[in-house]
Amino acid sequence: MAGERERGGHRGGREERDSEFVDKLVHINRVAKVVKGGKRFGFAALVVIGDQKGRVGFGHGKAREVPEAIRKATDSAKRNLTRVALRDGRTLHHDIAGRHGAGRVYLRAAPAGTGIIAGGPMRAVFETLGIQDVVAKSIGSSNPYNMVRATFNALKHQDSPRSVANRRNIKVSTLQSRRVGGDADAMAD
Repeated sequence: MAGERERGGHRGGREERDSEFVDKLVHINRVAKVVKGGKRFGFAALVVIGDQKGRVGFGHGKAREVPEAIRKATDSAKRNLTRVALRDGRTLHHDIAGRHGAGRVYLRAAPAGTGIIAGGPMRAVFETLGIQDVVAKSIGSSNPYNMVRATFNALKHQDSPRSVANRRNIKVSTLQSRRVGGDADAMAD
């Protein structure tokens, strides 16, 4: 008993095993199936998981019990991890828009100290992704599934200066000098 208390009980063991990932439960929906004897209830869970270093994924799970639905959603999220390029490990490289169905989101890079300014489902994505400074706005659907999918759609189009430089076959330093405002200087070279 004393050993269990020191380790933090059953939940502490789970945290140690999955220490690289942080998961957030975004939404639980109770669904009913009407059968001959009445209603049969089930649960649908939406979970976002990430390592807070640039990898993030989301998953959806359905089951008769809440814990089982959450477990299924977490497993689904682990299978669908994507990597997102971050600037200084804290914010986005550029402003982007994403959409899924009627859900539209706008994500803007922010200076240090801004924090995460975003609505519920988007906030969960940014916290698990490891972004510390971002301004986001959701327009249209407030359905958490559509908001999360629209956010992932936007993050998928996020480009780092390194990937842009590789695509154009130029050096990152040349690209950065143009960005700072040295367009005339860069053209003169």
